[in-house]
Amino acid sequence: MRHLEVAQQVFEIEIAGLKAVQSQLSESFNRAVELLNFTLRNKNKIIVVGVGKSGLVGKKIAATLTSTGAPAIVLDSVNALHGDLGIVTDGDVVLALSYSGESEELLNLLPALKRFPVKIIAITGNPKSTLAKYSDIVLNVRVPREACPFNLAPTSSTTAMLVMGDALAMALLKARGFTKHDYARYHPAGAIGRTMLLKVRDIMRTGDRNPIATQDMTVKEALLVMTRAKSGCVSVVNNRGKLVGVFTDGDFRRQMSTDPHAINRPLKDVMTRNPICVRENALAAEAVRIFNEKNIDDLIVINSKGQPVGIIDSQDLPKLKLL
Repeated sequence: MRHLEVAQQVFEIEIAGLKAVQSQLSESFNRAVELLNFTLRNKNKIIVVGVGKSGLVGKKIAATLTSTGAPAIVLDSVNALHGDLGIVTDGDVVLALSYSGESEELLNLLPALKRFPVKIIAITGNPKSTLAKYSDIVLNVRVPREACPFNLAPTSSTTAMLVMGDALAMALLKARGFTKHDYARYHPAGAIGRTMLLKVRDIMRTGDRNPIATQDMTVKEALLVMTRAKSGCVSVVNNRGKLVGVFTDGDFRRQMSTDPHAINRPLKDVMTRNPICVRENALAAEAVRIFNEKNIDDLIVINSKGQPVGIIDSQDLPKLKLL
C-alpha cells in the first residue's frame, strides 16, 4: 500500500470519529460550559488532569483555554499525591481526561480531589467508567475505532479529545464575551497581538517616504516624486490637499503602452479616482485585511479631513511581522 493511501485512510477514520463524537453531543456540553463560566466568574480556575497521551492532549487544551482568557493549570496525576494538590482551591473545576476512564494513576487521584469542594468534568470514551461515575458532568468522546491498523495506538480518540477541548474553549470564549482585543492582550509578542494593538499611524510611511502630488502635476513630475520617496505610487490631491486619486507605476506602464505622450499629461487625466484608503486611527489589523481582500501593493492613509498623511507598502508588513 502506498504511503499516500495510508494517509487518506487515517484522515477518513479520524474524520469519521469526529463526526461520531459530534453526533453524541448533548445537554452535558451546555452544562459543562456553564460550569466553567461560573467557575471563572467566581475568580476560580480550571485544573486539567490526564495520563499518557490524554495528559499531552490536556496540556494543549489548558494552553488554549489560558490563551483565550480562561486560566487553566495542568496537574500531574502522580505528583498531585505528593504535594501538588496544593494548587487546588475550593470552587475550582477539574477537567479530567481518560479515554478508557480507568487509568490507574487518575483513579488514584480522584478520591483526593473529592475531598475538595470542586466539580469534575470528564472527557472520556467510556460513559460507564469509574471516572464517569466520579464526575459531575461527562462528555462522551467515544470513536468507532482508532486510525492505528491494530486499533491500539491512541489516534482517533486523542483527536476527538482535542477537538472536544477546542469546542469547550470556543464556546466558553463566546459565553464570556472574549474579544479580539482581549486575545491580543494575551499575545502581545505575536503577529496577532501586533495587528490588534498597533494603529495604522504606527506602521505607515510618512514625511519624505509619503509621496504626494497635485492633480495638475504631469506624469513625469509625479514619477520624480515617487522615485524620491522610493514608492510604487503617489497620492493625488486637489488644491485643498484632499485625496482625489492615486497613480501607480502600473498605471504608468499601462498609459505608456497606449499613449507615448502620456508622460506629459496631467495626473487628473490618468489617475485612478476614489482610491482604496484607510484612516490613520484604524487598527493595523484593518490594513492587513484590506491588503488581503483587495490584492493591492500600497495603501494610502488619510486623516479625518481626507488628506493623505501616510502610506503603507505591502512589502513592509513582513518586516513589521504583521503577516
